[in-house]
Amino acid sequence: MLPDNMSDTGWFVYILRCADGSLYTGITKDIARRVNEHNNGKLAAAYTRSRRPVKLVYQEAFKDRSAASMREAEIKNMDREEKEEFLKHG
Repeated sequence: MLPDNMSDTGWFVYILRCADGSLYTGITKDIARRVNEHNNGKLAAAYTRSRRPVKLVYQEAFKDRSAASMREAEIKNMDREEKEEFLKHG
């Protein structure tokens, strides 16, 4: 559910845990559709295509693509240990 100040047309940063235990971070406007694409579709990222199934483990809402992209970059710059700690504390 989105916070009251967010519309359903906002952007999301999401983290997936792949079948091999690795993590994938991305942005989207529709998380359910995107996770489905990662698991089933030809539109899956090359990284996740060979690591199915994937499971959504984190999502965060933003009002625009720019804010979501900046947060995605912050998360992608974390090392594995930092990401795991981040996921423990949300």
